[in-house]
Amino acid sequence: MPLTIPLSRGRGPLFRQVYLGLREAILSDAFPGGQKLPSTRSLAEELDISRTVVLQAYDQLLAEGFAAGRAGSGTYVSEDVGRRRRVSAGDAVKPRLSRFGASADAACLRMNFPPRSASLPYDFAYGGSDLSTFPFEAWRRILLRCARTAPVSDHDYGPAAGSPPLREAICAHLRRSRAVVSDASQVVVVNGSQQALDLIARVLMERGDRAAIEEPCYQGTREVLRAAGARLAPVAVDRDGLNPARLPAQARVVFVTPSHQVPTGATFPLARRLELLEWARRGNSMIVEDDYDGEFCYQGQPVESLQGLDREGRVIYIGTFSRTVFSALRIGYLIAPKALVPALTAAKWLCDRHTATLEQEALAEFILSGMYERHLRRVRRRNAARRDALLGAIRTHLAGCVEVSGDGAGAHIVLWPKRPIAEEAVIAAAASQGVRVYGISRYFLKQPARTGIVLGYARMSEPEIREGIRRLGKALRGSSRFEPGPPRGIP
Repeated sequence: MPLTIPLSRGRGPLFRQVYLGLREAILSDAFPGGQKLPSTRSLAEELDISRTVVLQAYDQLLAEGFAAGRAGSGTYVSEDVGRRRRVSAGDAVKPRLSRFGASADAACLRMNFPPRSASLPYDFAYGGSDLSTFPFEAWRRILLRCARTAPVSDHDYGPAAGSPPLREAICAHLRRSRAVVSDASQVVVVNGSQQALDLIARVLMERGDRAAIEEPCYQGTREVLRAAGARLAPVAVDRDGLNPARLPAQARVVFVTPSHQVPTGATFPLARRLELLEWARRGNSMIVEDDYDGEFCYQGQPVESLQGLDREGRVIYIGTFSRTVFSALRIGYLIAPKALVPALTAAKWLCDRHTATLEQEALAEFILSGMYERHLRRVRRRNAARRDALLGAIRTHLAGCVEVSGDGAGAHIVLWPKRPIAEEAVIAAAASQGVRVYGISRYFLKQPARTGIVLGYARMSEPEIREGIRRLGKALRGSSRFEPGPPRGIP
């Protein structure tokens, strides 16, 4: 029977292409078990290639058991292959998922993972670092030096908890900048703060345990806990963040972002921080402090970490370099009470053995040399200027129409329209003017009572910010419902 195998000089060795074509014909039942394959001479003539190429392809089929030779007769499809049919996408069997797998599958739909639509000229994206500010040339030199000077042993498996120099560097930096009280033995280096959340959920939570979360809260925290089978206990956030008086008494863990709440930007005052620690003491519970952008404060002195107030070992502190260095580095850390470090270190080892050693060594040198703190100062200055440009543009083009929250720290703010208007309407109106903005509803477990729009500013220039807000104001003032009005609730 004629056999069509498309061949191309750009798709690898010809014998490999012939082998794959024959293999597919066998698996799709074009050549059922026991049927004779074309002779090597006839197939070579049909495909207009050397017979040697076909012989190599047949040798591969014979070696893998797809075919068997019969002396004096030819080459036949192996009887062991049996009859197979091509399975269409609709016929494919969906594997049974574990409870974790089913939770992750549902999270994929909730998190809206599909690729982003076409870019817009003015994108108020948030959650990433300013790549234009980072000193990549200096970073490349450090990385190359580490690669050249590292002993061979450094290219073996590394410590699960992380490189000792990096753990020391993290401790020293956090002691100065965030008043975190720890030593290097309490640090576990992870692949970003998301892995830290996952490890903590695995180590502390049993399926069915109650976990308190902020409402609204970071999606990554919520979905990690759902996948772990936790019962979520959302606690509404107000202008001062989560109110400890509303926490359930029996929650095993509470997850908070006290320095710049995700996404509202609220900052916990000292009284609430102390009250939260007292709640944990009474219930023998743990607190997970996600300090995702605690390095950025623009009003007064930075609020020090909740962990620095803890004297009983009830706080696990999470930090990341994704917001301050660059996201692709994927290095974060958690600082845990000493009693939890062995379990968290073992969980890290079980997950992926360790974080890449070369990048850890380079980051340690970057911090210890003072380059990291100089970089942070540059980023703070640039972010402060961008924040001022953003707030000024809002006063000019959206005066009386919105309230602003979260502008004292971090790299994003939230706009709260004073008149009722659907989130989808705001996003669509902005897009019509070439501006991309982001709704706050995705951070809520339930539909929020009020529309909020999240605006990041770390990756935009000041002229881009001003023009983006001017266009946003133009788009929204065209809506009859988007007009100045009295405040509605607490932003």
